[in-house]
Amino acid sequence: MDTTVLRSAYDRLLDAAAIPDLGDADNGGWNADQILAHLLSVDASIAAVALGVVAGSRPTFDNRISLDTWNLDRIITEHSGRADLIDHVRSQATVLCDIADQLNEEAASVLVPSLLLSNDALVLDQPIPLASLIDGLAEDHVPVHTQQLLDLRVAVPGHA
Repeated sequence: MDTTVLRSAYDRLLDAAAIPDLGDADNGGWNADQILAHLLSVDASIAAVALGVVAGSRPTFDNRISLDTWNLDRIITEHSGRADLIDHVRSQATVLCDIADQLNEEAASVLVPSLLLSNDALVLDQPIPLASLIDGLAEDHVPVHTQQLLDLRVAVPGHA
């Protein structure tokens, strides 16, 4: 697989996460630390699925644990602050991309039973190719969370 687009998406996300003074979401959504913890959980799960496929097992992907507030709080608590979370997302994204780079066409085409929720709504409940699971990060998941981070910028009075 080619992870050029995914790596670029993570670069943009990490730049957004490093913006100082990110506030809280106006709509009661996640703060920056929760977004980063969510990404850590999703990325670890997808890397585990990819390694499982390479090992010959047929794992499933279920993103509900990465949405669980208790789990997000646990991940946040295990880090010493935002910079530590950002560093962990950076290193884990590299691991995920390195694994994906090594997937051959046969492994990338393995169907992975997948359950995806977003905002308490079912998005997907069917097998999809492993490549689609990984490409979905670059095409949708990481850019959506990048925009969420950018939306958390605190407006400074007198500045546009």
